[in-house]
Amino acid sequence: MNHAASLAPTRAPRRSQLPRHTAMQLAATEYDRMSAMLAELRPDDWSLRTDCAEWDVRQLASHLLGMASMVTSPMEVARQQKAAKKVHATRGGQMIDSLTQVQVDERADRGPAELVAEAERIGRRAVRGRRLLAIAGGRMKLPEPEQVDGRSEYWTVGYLMGTILTRDPWMHRIDLARATGHALELTPEHDGVIVDDVVREWAERHGQAYHLELTGPAGGQWASDELRSGTDTIAMDAVEFCRILSGRATGTGLLTTSVPF
Repeated sequence: MNHAASLAPTRAPRRSQLPRHTAMQLAATEYDRMSAMLAELRPDDWSLRTDCAEWDVRQLASHLLGMASMVTSPMEVARQQKAAKKVHATRGGQMIDSLTQVQVDERADRGPAELVAEAERIGRRAVRGRRLLAIAGGRMKLPEPEQVDGRSEYWTVGYLMGTILTRDPWMHRIDLARATGHALELTPEHDGVIVDDVVREWAERHGQAYHLELTGPAGGQWASDELRSGTDTIAMDAVEFCRILSGRATGTGLLTTSVPF
């Protein structure tokens, strides 16, 4: 694929650039793939450490299921947020860390079979909930800012529902594959669309001339509208590119620009 991504920065609350139908289709597929990967795990896989330093596979799965469960209804959103505020009051830090701690703690006593069963039934409900929340308040600004590259920025509800909540399980599916050695399913029609959206946001965030070649099923070629003399080509695997932007690996130059997952 060949793409041109805009370099124009934005200071307004960040909005999803994906059409809602596309965003929800990506969400449904990602939940299906998450469920399938969890169902394939061997008994010994669940205690393996992941690239998320504080979590093993079971804890990572608990977060994924807790986040999917949260968006099934406004009442569940409110319940988890209330629980997270109580945790935050004692531990401090970022609110998102308190929220994920609640999700992991609430599933601390559940075994692999229970987590797999939850994964099998939660995806469709989560997609429906995300769609309704995006329709009801997609352009509304979230109450708390997020920290990206050491700066505070606001997101819209639509950006959270349509973009971040698919990138999060997508990247964690990569974490699971790396931890367990299970095959990572990647296709241009799904993963390629997610990577394309990441690249476009990355280009807008750094605002400089670039030429990018990503390999693998989710890869492609991208370039700024105007290439300056001496612009180097960044060439690498698409998954590794996203891991670097997420902070899971180290990059240099334009690859030091973070993109939230």
